[in-house]
Amino acid sequence: MRLVSYLLDGEPRYGAAVEGGVIDLTRRIGRDFSDVRALIAANALADAQEAAAGQKPDYALDKLVLLPPVLAPEKLWCIGVNYAERNAEYKDNSDLPKYPSLFVRSMSSMTGSGQPLEKPKVSDQLDYEGELVIVIGQGGRHIPREQAWSHIFGMTLCNEGTIRDWLRHGKFNVTQGKNFDRSGSIGPWIVTSDELDPRGPHDITTRVNGEVRQQDTTERLMFPFDFIVSYLSTFATLKPGDMIVTGTPTGAGARFDPPRWLKVGDVVEVESSRIGVLRNTVAAEQ
Repeated sequence: MRLVSYLLDGEPRYGAAVEGGVIDLTRRIGRDFSDVRALIAANALADAQEAAAGQKPDYALDKLVLLPPVLAPEKLWCIGVNYAERNAEYKDNSDLPKYPSLFVRSMSSMTGSGQPLEKPKVSDQLDYEGELVIVIGQGGRHIPREQAWSHIFGMTLCNEGTIRDWLRHGKFNVTQGKNFDRSGSIGPWIVTSDELDPRGPHDITTRVNGEVRQQDTTERLMFPFDFIVSYLSTFATLKPGDMIVTGTPTGAGARFDPPRWLKVGDVVEVESSRIGVLRNTVAAEQ
C-alpha cells in the first residue's frame, strides 16, 4: 500500500495512492485515525487496506498539495556517511567509522513532494542529498538486530537538503545547516513493508535538472537498516511513525570542483525504482 498525506481545502488528510489518483481514507476507516502516524500506532494497516479495496480514486494526485507522509513523527533521525566511498569524500585520512554519524532534523525543515525547496536569503550553498527513509511501525527499546526488520512499517524518500556553510557554525554540530525551514523534502508516500521488503536491495538516484548526480544501492551501505534500527533503539525508544533517513551516496554538489550549489528554478528528483520519485523545484525564500 502507498500511504500519502495531503492538504484538501487547507485540512490535512491522508489516503492510498493508486493508479489514477488517491483514495481518501481520512473518514473511511471504521476507527477514527487522524493521520498516518495514528494509523501506524494502532497497527491498522489491514483496516486501511480493507477500506481502500474496490474503491475508485477520489482525487487526482497532481491536484493535491502533498505533505510529508508522517506529519509529526516524534523523531526524525538522519544517518551520515553511510555509503561506500562517502568517508573518503572528506579527504581527512580517517579510518572507516565504527558507528553511524547521527543528527536530527525538525519537520519544519521538510516539505512534501511537488512543493518548493527554499533557498535561504543568507546563503548560496543549498545542496541536495538523496536518501532512502525507513518508517518505524512497531516501536521498542533494545531491539535485537535479528528482530529489527519486523519493526519497519515501510519506506519513503528524502532530499536531505543542506546549507553547507552553516554546517560548522558550532564547534561540534551540524544542526544549523540541516534545519533551515523547507530546505528538504520527504515523500511522495510510504510504501508499506508488505508491498516492499525493506531488506532490499534498494536503488537510489538523485537528478538535478535531469542530470544524474548520485546513484547507488543499499548493498553498499556501511550500516544496513537492521543495524541502524537496533543501534538507535539502544539509547532511545523508537516510536510508531518515527522516520530514519539512512544516508546519502557520493556525488552531492559540495563534492564537485567547483561546488555545484542549487539555484532558484532547479528541479531535484530523488528516485528509487520500487518507491517512486520525490520531485521539488528550488524557490527563493520570501
